[in-house]
Amino acid sequence: MSGFDLDGDAVSAISRRAVLAGAAVSAALLTVGARGAMHLPQGLFTLGVASGDPAADGVVLWTRLAPHPMEGDGGMPPVAMPVRWQVAEDERFARIVRAGEAIAQPGWGHSVHVDVGGLRPARRYFYRFIAGGEVSPTGRTCTAPAAGATVDRLRLCFSSCQKYEAGYYAAYRHMVADDPDLILFLGDYIYEGAPNPKNAVRLHQNPEPVDLAGYRVRYATYKSDPLLQAAHHAAPWALTWDDHEVANDYAGALDQNNSDPVAFLRRRAAAYQAYFEHQPLRAATRPNGVDMRLYRILNWGQLAQFQILDDRQYRGPRACQPDGLVAAHQRYRGMIDACADLGDPRRTMLGDRQEQWLMAHLGSSRAQWNVLAQQTLMRQQARIDADHPERGKQFSADTWSGYPAARERIFRRWAEAGTGNPLALGGDIHAFAAADIHDPAKRDGAPIAAEFVGGSISSLLHDPSFRQLAGANGLAFAENEKRGYGRLDLTAKGGEMVFRGLIDARREDSAITDIARFILPAGQPGIHLDTI
Repeated sequence: MSGFDLDGDAVSAISRRAVLAGAAVSAALLTVGARGAMHLPQGLFTLGVASGDPAADGVVLWTRLAPHPMEGDGGMPPVAMPVRWQVAEDERFARIVRAGEAIAQPGWGHSVHVDVGGLRPARRYFYRFIAGGEVSPTGRTCTAPAAGATVDRLRLCFSSCQKYEAGYYAAYRHMVADDPDLILFLGDYIYEGAPNPKNAVRLHQNPEPVDLAGYRVRYATYKSDPLLQAAHHAAPWALTWDDHEVANDYAGALDQNNSDPVAFLRRRAAAYQAYFEHQPLRAATRPNGVDMRLYRILNWGQLAQFQILDDRQYRGPRACQPDGLVAAHQRYRGMIDACADLGDPRRTMLGDRQEQWLMAHLGSSRAQWNVLAQQTLMRQQARIDADHPERGKQFSADTWSGYPAARERIFRRWAEAGTGNPLALGGDIHAFAAADIHDPAKRDGAPIAAEFVGGSISSLLHDPSFRQLAGANGLAFAENEKRGYGRLDLTAKGGEMVFRGLIDARREDSAITDIARFILPAGQPGIHLDTI
């Protein structure tokens, strides 16, 4: 594993007493909370385990007790349940370095989020949970390098959009084989739509969710997939959401149909809670009603800083919409003509507070690489309506193209602050894409950054004109016939981006191939296509 000390030299730092105590604790935990006292069903850990948001001294551990995961309460009694956790240096748990007890509360779906501290930087660890006499699967995780530490290499894999019905999760089998230090997921972990058998390889197990119980069942459907569980067991994840974790194309307090905002916010609150209950997120992320702060920083020594964004919760109203749509609760217009409202500098994709937070970090980061982890394609998306060419270019109202002033403020900040080697990673469009990013003040100048969209795990873009439109919009690379992920390797001197495409995402055993490779020389921003 790149950049990590695996020689076990920390064993000498653990006294023989600690090792023996750890073994005793391990044996004792198997008897704590005996099943007979609680009358619990078997199979508490059907949804597996996960870790996330690694720091230099710790990581978040997650599980959820759900013996009957397709029930809204997971098949658990409405009582708090003690859950033991252990972190070890070895897979057999002979060298336990941290252990404790968490309480799985019924009000939070009996989910467990443990913010483990006191670990050593740049180390691999193994972890597990114990409850009701059962032991969970073992997960493997790691800590980030120490602040300012020199890092030989970082490997991360990233993707998005894993619609359960559209395909199997073969991409994760190959992702695990790539042995990444970090997996980055950029939105649409679930899809909220009703079961649809058309072209489906498998079906959602419940109607479209609108309440907490419904969203819990939808997450359980996805998280029961063995290939997804294996990816969570193999490496720590850092996640953000897009729209389908709540409802298609929602923006702030409005869904795509401009429904009653009060009713929609009730739904959003349920969706946010279910998201938290099913992801390895820190306790500080726990939602408070309709609010949940998801944007955050993840540092990887001196090598990289990740600015992880939320472009759904705080975005302003959509631009260039016909008068009366909201009042009439009518569906928003997805492709819009240019209008005076489109370029209004007051319009925001991130909300004022998040945008100010981002600008501050882009100015203060001293990392060699700065990775903007966000949901969608940042480059302008425009098309000509073949039936109405007289209307000229039309723009997507649901992406950064619908908020161009907010997008350009980020680009200008990169240029003015001299942010080190900025990269934008995205998802959402169910395609692979790569593009140069230019300083808005010097549109004909050299690139200041590169942008990559790493395909989708299973969701497919049915658009035969995508490549043609991509060329017209200035994309250096575009591919929408394959599904898969991006693999990014970074060193102090440079990096490599590889797009990996499945042969057939409708098969669990699909093979994979590299469909494009890009070279990223440090200090030379932009797209450098190596091979296709």
